[in-house]
Amino acid sequence: MSTTENYQAAERLLRRSARPGELVVGDRVRPQWIDGGARFWYAVHTGAGRRFVLVDPAAGTRAPAFDHARLAAALATASGQHVDPEALPFIAIAPLGNAVEFDAYGAHWRCRLDSYVCEPAESAPPGNPLDVPSPDGTVAVSQRGYDLWARTPADGREWPLTTDGAPAHRYGTGPECTGNATLLRKFGLPHLPPAVAWSPDSTRVLTHRTDERHVRQTHLVEARPTDGGPPQLHTQRYAYPGDENVPQAELVVLDVAAGRVVRAQAEPLLMPHVSPVMSRWAWWAPDGSAAYYLSQPRDRRTLTLHRLDPETGEVTTVLSETGPTRVEPNQWMYEPPIVRVLADEVLWYSQRDGWGHLYRYDLRTGALLGRVTSGPWAVRQILHVDEARRVVYFTASGLVDEDPYRRTVCRVGLDGSGFARVTDDDLDHVVTVSADATYVVDSASTVDQPPVTRVRDWTGRVLVELERADVSRLTATGWTPPERFRVKAADGVTDIYGVLYRPRGFDPARRYPVVDTLYPGPQVNRVAPCFDPGGMGLDAEPLAALGFVVVALDGRGTPGRSKSFHDASYGHLADAGGLADHVAALRQLARTRPWMDLDRVGAFGHSGGGFAAVRAMLDFPDVYRTGVALSGSHDAPCFNLGFVEAYDGADNPDAWARTSNVAIADRLAGRLLLVHGGMDDQVHPDHTLRLADRLVAAGKDVDLLIVPGAEHTFIDCLAYVRTRCWDFLVRELTGTPPPAYRPAPIAIDPELLGELFA
Repeated sequence: MSTTENYQAAERLLRRSARPGELVVGDRVRPQWIDGGARFWYAVHTGAGRRFVLVDPAAGTRAPAFDHARLAAALATASGQHVDPEALPFIAIAPLGNAVEFDAYGAHWRCRLDSYVCEPAESAPPGNPLDVPSPDGTVAVSQRGYDLWARTPADGREWPLTTDGAPAHRYGTGPECTGNATLLRKFGLPHLPPAVAWSPDSTRVLTHRTDERHVRQTHLVEARPTDGGPPQLHTQRYAYPGDENVPQAELVVLDVAAGRVVRAQAEPLLMPHVSPVMSRWAWWAPDGSAAYYLSQPRDRRTLTLHRLDPETGEVTTVLSETGPTRVEPNQWMYEPPIVRVLADEVLWYSQRDGWGHLYRYDLRTGALLGRVTSGPWAVRQILHVDEARRVVYFTASGLVDEDPYRRTVCRVGLDGSGFARVTDDDLDHVVTVSADATYVVDSASTVDQPPVTRVRDWTGRVLVELERADVSRLTATGWTPPERFRVKAADGVTDIYGVLYRPRGFDPARRYPVVDTLYPGPQVNRVAPCFDPGGMGLDAEPLAALGFVVVALDGRGTPGRSKSFHDASYGHLADAGGLADHVAALRQLARTRPWMDLDRVGAFGHSGGGFAAVRAMLDFPDVYRTGVALSGSHDAPCFNLGFVEAYDGADNPDAWARTSNVAIADRLAGRLLLVHGGMDDQVHPDHTLRLADRLVAAGKDVDLLIVPGAEHTFIDCLAYVRTRCWDFLVRELTGTPPPAYRPAPIAIDPELLGELFA
């Protein structure tokens, strides 16, 4: 039975993703490199505020960046404000020898660390968050109307870089379908920073002119604008599967000083989902002599690497690969391509042998020189290439028997010899490479083991330990670590993996309802192999606090394993990430866990998970008796072309029709809650309304909540929406009324806003 105390615990766990440090201290280290990468500082969130730490890896030292109490007292004296040393009024610092600078109370300050005297200091003009500064800091590029402009911050001089931009034919923008316009308006931002990549010498910009002139126009109605006026119409370019016209990127190189525009002498790139510059499918050579980019035809079965001459615009093909299904430069859609152009060679990621590995090609001729890695495991990320020593360092998954999703840092010679593991344990490693590629900041954890963060060199030697995560406040909520499990898929052969969360106050003598928290991929995983549950795990811990057994699973068709495992989703998005595997897993888990009540199973999901939650109820009504679907993409023929065609095929309308929940809505047997934001510009609210229309026509009982003004993630009404979902599941799966409890709104930490748009 869910109580007010359980709801309070669930609320605190829900806030965990939005307020770093509130429940876990020291689990996230984001190094800010200084001195060219020789040292760095970072901030540790403490719930109340931040503490700042300065690290010198070469010396093996880690120490407070300053005396927090003395600095607080000095700043209070200088500013006349009350300053709490546990909650200092700034989020970033600039260590400068025997002083530190920061912004607070509308001024720039310098505090001497020998005397702890704070004084106002001169500072560079504040940067515009919508600018993209050059590497040397002398010029910034911004968007103005449909064109790009340059500005020198030192004297404020401005000049246009392009002058022929036009509506739906603009420079430096991604497709409108993923532009997050609703979310940006909530933060008072007119647009994102332009999609530009500076050349290493700060003289040129690689960008594109985005052509959406003939792309389908879709519409959203803002029922009550913030000014209180009448309803407002918002029009968005948004291509559907099978549409003739899709967003395109016309690559250009802009000579910033000369104002010259060099256009790529090649066909525009198809850009159905994300800007090639922002997704790092287009980039500069380290010496700036050329730009390189990847292209794919609409069927995604060929991947080609091109070289762009920034002086002439001439484009040449470096190499190309074709396959029977998608040819991907990375199984995760939003992670950078696993491709690295060297002085005379290319490191190329390919799944041609069934696993994601590196191959070496001649940069000039495109000839295959040999394979670099091999085995029944997959390369995840290239970290660093030491061309002098002919060694590549990378992360790989599949080298840990216990959990094939865990990442290991490895090295191997470019000729394929000398393979070795750099990290010497079986934990999952999330790493950040220093600015000068000398050091690695390594966070090692598992789903049930909090992270320890250290600095290593490329031999794997630990130079200095930074943080051991403190989870005492997390456990004080009644949270217990989840259980990582392995079961067989529905085929009875394939191993699949997931995590299980026991309910708060768990008593093995009781029987508990079960909630399957779904996300079907195929572009990302539902379960991360590290301690941080990530955005896809937003709901699992709060639901367990309410008294549910919570399951999360990656079935066949999701990324992270072999190509055949991932290709199970190709043309089969209707399977929703292997729902048959979920059913098989629930039954296997319950055989040895009698406290799991499979007569009371609910499905819960957001976005693709919202689609999967409904599909679970429609395809397996004898298993899933109730469901909650938030922001669900229920009707594939009316969804994002870039996603549907990538995973169901570019010319496969039969598959798109099979993937529609709307077409089979009459199968619904259980109790369903549909939730959607009225201004969701990622998955339009008509997906839920079209489904509701069919359910009404079929005489089905459905609960519907349309949240006026809300975007895809419900960022400014998260607590309200989730509490409504909790109430529904408590009523339907426990048969008891939920407590009269409403949590306070959740404010998003400012440092996380950048991640929301990444």
